[in-house]
Amino acid sequence: MVPTRLELWRQPVTFTVVMGNCIVNLKHTVAALGLWVLLGGISFAQMSPPIAADLLQDLRNAPAAEAARIERDVQRAWARSGSAAMDLLYSRGRDAMSEGDTTLAIAHLTALTDHAPDFAEGYHARAQAYFAAGLYGPAIDDLETTLALNPQQYNAIFGLGAILQEFGDLRAAADLYRRVLSINPHHDNAQRALDGLRRDGIGRTL
Repeated sequence: MVPTRLELWRQPVTFTVVMGNCIVNLKHTVAALGLWVLLGGISFAQMSPPIAADLLQDLRNAPAAEAARIERDVQRAWARSGSAAMDLLYSRGRDAMSEGDTTLAIAHLTALTDHAPDFAEGYHARAQAYFAAGLYGPAIDDLETTLALNPQQYNAIFGLGAILQEFGDLRAAADLYRRVLSINPHHDNAQRALDGLRRDGIGRTL
């Protein structure tokens, strides 16, 4: 698993609302991202790697007791690049993250994205490494690329929502949390985040 500094959730792990601890001014970047989310929308192109499409449908319809197992199956499906060499780079990048070596993780994952530019999880993993290293702009860029390649990657959508919430675009964040839950109704962190916004009066009319 990734380091506690990043405090990532589920499998594969990604950002949580511990981003409240980030001391960085990215308002101009996030404002641009919020505009992209609102205009390009939240309705990301309806596509997903075919290998995971049936699993996602199963996840939407699963009872709570089965959801965790199906989520693991979805993540394993997304984590397969189709190349043993690329899978090795992905594994090495994740291992470096688990050891707290973000520089090495970024190096492995950059090699992966260079050689497998259509593999969404390479960008998603590198976004996590960038975030852990305090490189928030590149992390946002990689989350956007992840979603361009795999619009159903609910953990990446949640990551964007958490970033938008941190920098004050609360309605866009709520929209993204709702999008997460439309794909994976069992995503506890998205539900808690949305419930928190509703308690603050943000999500009630969405």
